[in-house]
Amino acid sequence: MQQQGTVDHTPVYVREVVKRALKLSATAIVLVHNHPSGDPTLSHADIQMTKEIIAAAKPLAVVIHNHIVVGKQGHASFRDQGQI
Repeated sequence: MQQQGTVDHTPVYVREVVKRALKLSATAIVLVHNHPSGDPTLSHADIQMTKEIIAAAKPLAVVIHNHIVVGKQGHASFRDQGQI
């Protein structure tokens, strides 16, 4: 687990995500988070944050394989939706 938040917001710091990947000597990661609303639809904020993490990780040879959003109504995959 990288971050923990409130019922409607969790701050995600790109620097901390990449820092953790490097600390673990990861060459690839899969991002996963939940939407407490139950709707796993990708939000604009989800898409923007994922793009920022991909951009920060790329020069360090860390690949983002996928970002999965989980909700009561199922899940959404950035890769399946062509966002990665």
